[in-house]
This record gives sequence, C-alpha cells and structure tokens, in this order.
Amino acid sequence: MRTARLTTEPFTCPSCVTKIEGALGRTPGVEDVSVLFNSNKVKVTFDEDTVSATELAEVVTGLGYPVLATKVA
Repeated sequence: MRTARLTTEPFTCPSCVTKIEGALGRTPGVEDVSVLFNSNKVKVTFDEDTVSATELAEVVTGLGYPVLATKVA
C-alpha cells in the first residue's frame, strides 16, 4: 500500500469533502480516503498495483477540484 497526498485549489464548501471521499472511495484499489478541508489536501491510501496516484488525481480533477501537486510515500 502507498499513500498519496494531493494538494488542490482551496475548497469552497464542506460538501466538497463528501463528493471527493465518495468518488475516490469507489475507485478500485483505494483503501482509505481523508479530505483535509482546511489545508486543501486529500490523503489516499491505495494499492499501486490496481490504481496509480496520477489516476487518483484525475478523479479529483474530474470532479472540478484541480490537483496542484501530488506526493506519494
């Protein structure tokens, strides 16, 4: 398992959290999702054999929240 930290543009409302967590949570290979509203970050634990950090960033961007940076540990 790997952990990706995606930095996004600032969130505008708390419903952003639910939207992002729901979409990433349904993505195959994702084990855990945590949206840090105040710091504009999304923390995702995922199986890199199933999904890549780039694909996770594309899901978030597709929801209308541009990803500015991605770190994988």
